[in-house]
This record gives sequence, structure tokens and C-alpha cells, in this order.
Amino acid sequence: MTRTEEFEDLRPLLFSIAYRILGSVTEAEDAVQETWLRWEASGTRPASSKAFLSAVVTRISIDVLRSARVRREEYVGPWFPEPLLSDPYQDPERSAELADSLSVAALVLLERLSPLERAVFVLREVFGFGFPEIASAVGRSEAACRQLAVRARRHMDEGRPRFEADRRERQELAGRFFDAFREGDVDALRELLAADVHLVGDSGGKAPLVGPHVFGPDKVARLLAAAAPQFTAVGVALHVQEINGQPGALLRDRDGRIAATWVLDILDGQIQAIRSVVNPDKLAHMGPVADAWELKREAGEFRKRPQ
Repeated sequence: MTRTEEFEDLRPLLFSIAYRILGSVTEAEDAVQETWLRWEASGTRPASSKAFLSAVVTRISIDVLRSARVRREEYVGPWFPEPLLSDPYQDPERSAELADSLSVAALVLLERLSPLERAVFVLREVFGFGFPEIASAVGRSEAACRQLAVRARRHMDEGRPRFEADRRERQELAGRFFDAFREGDVDALRELLAADVHLVGDSGGKAPLVGPHVFGPDKVARLLAAAAPQFTAVGVALHVQEINGQPGALLRDRDGRIAATWVLDILDGQIQAIRSVVNPDKLAHMGPVADAWELKREAGEFRKRPQ
């Protein structure tokens, strides 16, 4: 196998590591590309290409994350990761860890960790790397990495989100939710929402939100039911789509451009949270992005018409 073939074979793993450390598709892709450039420039043939390349992409991702921390601290409103439609890396032996770590809630929780804690947690808990490999990747001793892993695991366990384990049940409930939304059925929506449900959006201050942060089944149901006819009037269609391994949807305008993503947190047969990303910068990697401000203007005109 050539060096190029080795790299391409490992590319899905490298992207998946970088994405979980960075929470950004575009930054993860850049990290993988930089890893390729360093691999191409390296004259040595490591004993394990997987260990070598994983270490390189981890170090690059840590550096990128450190530089991004200030930007994220200054971010306008809630910060969510860039939506990921499908994870290119699959490992049947670690499918549960991979799926759990991909959820929006888990990635938001990872933001609480330091860059080193986050990298160690991802390598150890998600991908099952040994501590000798992790130590090499992050430039710390094995003992230090074990301590980082313990701290990271404790922080994650304290706030770890729980989701409905049965995939079929989640999809069925999500289908009922999206049907109720399309119909603008307040009662049907309310029945599916948990008592402490919240709807929250990430716009980065660059797009309007359906609701910046709304709590409670009654308020969320009424807001969504009121938004449904406006979406229809301005040509926004909802396409059910798994996002970050969770039930969700893509919202597209009449020209097929992406206006937003929705992700549902589901537990105990109810929707616990609805998380929306409308920041155009976080949608661009999926294709052309709609003009959300123009859609809002059109929706405003629709509301003014006699009903």
C-alpha cells in the first residue's frame, strides 16, 4: 500500500477525531488536510501509520481549538457544533461510544473541558486508544494523561446527556413531531414535549431565530405551531434527516438552499430539547445557504395579510 493509499484509508478516522475535538466540520477538514501535508513531507515510515497520523491530527486540532477558545467565548448567543449529516468513520466494536460522542449535547458538553482534556477524552473514551499512544499524541506523560482522562470523564459524567436507546422508537416519535409541526397542531406537539423542554437556537448573531430560547411545552408548542404556516408561505420545506446521529431535519427554502437544521433530544418517549442552527457560517459546508433575513421579511409580510 502506498503512502497516499494509507492516508486515504485512515482519512475517515482522522476526520472523526478532529471533528469531535473541534466541533467544526470545516476546521476538522482543514486539520486533516494539514495532516496530509505533514505526512507527505515526512521522509520517515512510522511503525504504525494509524498512531502517527492520529497523533498529528490531534496535535493540530489542539492548536486550532486553543486559538478558537477566545472566539467561542465572544460568540453571540448559544454555541452549537457545525451540523454533521454522517460520520465517515465506523467501528462496530465502538459504535455506542462513537454515536454518543457525536450528539450535539455531548459536543456542547465537551466545550467545558480544556483542549488537552478534550483530546485525551476523545482518544481514550471514544476511539479506545491506549495511554502510550495518547501520551505521544498530546505530548504529556502517560501518568499525566491518565489524570487528564479521569478529570475529563468526571466532568462529562456530571452533565452527560441521556437519550432514547431504541433507534426505531426515536425515529417514530420524531416522525410524529414533524408531522404535528407541518400541520400546526398545538395539542399534538404539546403531547410530545417533556415538561422541561427547551427550544434553543445558534445564530451567532448572523440570522434571525424562530425563538432565541423558549422553555416549557405550552410555549414551545404554540411557537412552533405559529411558525409552521409562515414556513409554508415563504416556501421553507422541512426534510427529515438524521443529524449528528440524532433525529433531525434540514429546512430548505424554495430554491433548495439550507435555512437551518433542527436536532431533537429524545428521552423516555418525549422530546427534551430542540436545537436549531441558523448561523450561515455553520451551514455552508452542506451547500448553498438561504437568505434568512429575506425569509423573515417575507414571513412578516405574510403575518400582516388578513387571515
